[in-house]
Amino acid sequence: MQVVYSRCAGLDVHKKSVVACVITPNDSRGWHKEIRTFSTMTKDLLNLCDWLTSHDCTHVAMESTGEYWRPVFNILEGNFEVILVNARHMKAVPGRKTDIKDAQWIAELLQHGLLRPSLIPPIEHRDLRDLTRHRSNFIRERVNLVNRVQKVLEAANIKLASVASDVMGVSGRAMLAAIVEGNSTPELMAGLAKGTMTKKHDLLVSALEGRVRPHQKFILAQLLAQIDSIDSSIELFDQQIEEYCHPFEAAVELVDTIPGIARRTAEIIVSEIGTDMSRFPSAEHLAAWAGVAPGNYESGGKKLSDSTRKGNRVLRTILVQAAHALARTKTYLAAQFRRLAARRGKKRAAVAVAHSILVIAYHLISRQEPYKDLGADYFDKQRPESVKKRLIKRLEKLGYQVNLEPVPVAS
Repeated sequence: MQVVYSRCAGLDVHKKSVVACVITPNDSRGWHKEIRTFSTMTKDLLNLCDWLTSHDCTHVAMESTGEYWRPVFNILEGNFEVILVNARHMKAVPGRKTDIKDAQWIAELLQHGLLRPSLIPPIEHRDLRDLTRHRSNFIRERVNLVNRVQKVLEAANIKLASVASDVMGVSGRAMLAAIVEGNSTPELMAGLAKGTMTKKHDLLVSALEGRVRPHQKFILAQLLAQIDSIDSSIELFDQQIEEYCHPFEAAVELVDTIPGIARRTAEIIVSEIGTDMSRFPSAEHLAAWAGVAPGNYESGGKKLSDSTRKGNRVLRTILVQAAHALARTKTYLAAQFRRLAARRGKKRAAVAVAHSILVIAYHLISRQEPYKDLGADYFDKQRPESVKKRLIKRLEKLGYQVNLEPVPVAS
């Protein structure tokens, strides 16, 4: 096979050690391989960098093993062309597997240009991505805590969630504090309602009449304290992310113009895909990378599966959530969701709309143009005759005889 990189190295990265294999030209025997093992401490990683430099290495490849690749990448970045590779793309022949053989296999694949590099964004982009991902973790933890509060309330015969859509809203939070204090009657707690909740006074009185045990008050107090702490952390993350978003503000504002995409969602999308769309050959490649595009598995001329592949889980999750959120709007994307959900189900419809959202975001950032909605009646306008026949057929099934007369158009 053709040699693409004459001086390269493969790294087999673990939590405590890195096995490195360097391949360099050798006039007498063709190619020379040298293998060394280093610790993952910063001092030893610097020694690894010096060792690779002494062999005039130009390219280094390693597996994307959890988070263990990041310390190694931080040291080698800027000194070599570092290629991060998905482990599923370079499986070796089973049998006789060792760390040394893994490093040799990675180096040989790199030498012949058989590795497909993963996307490693610039450092500013990675910083923003770390912030948005950790904020999402805090938001998930808050949701878990709110669910635990709901379990405690149910165990205490408090049916607040049956009346209030958000038990952690302004009214619900005041009532929970009163429950923890234990000095209020259901009538007094119902009087703490604000806004539209004041219209549900009688229902609140019935819902707040329960049997709260002392230990349940203690549990509620601890859960509410943790929720307050997480709320403060999320607010600090919002401030920090807003500061780090300044270089990407134009892209965030453009993505935010898509219906169903809130500011936080736009920040996550931009933090995951960046602003340089030239890294993706097309919008379809971006959708495939994110894991929201149909798979391609064909054999013998038959398509065996079209399941989506594993992609960027963070990006896929937020896109699917946005798809479910915009399904209740009167927009083109909502019409697409309802059209597909009727035939394929809501889950597949959500993935398809997530694909559309990402393709739209790709073009908005590439063209630097805001989103222009096609309208909820876009599909009806494309095939009006089909819509007419379908509606007539439905009415006839209900036992009606339909005679249509066109409405004269005003001149």
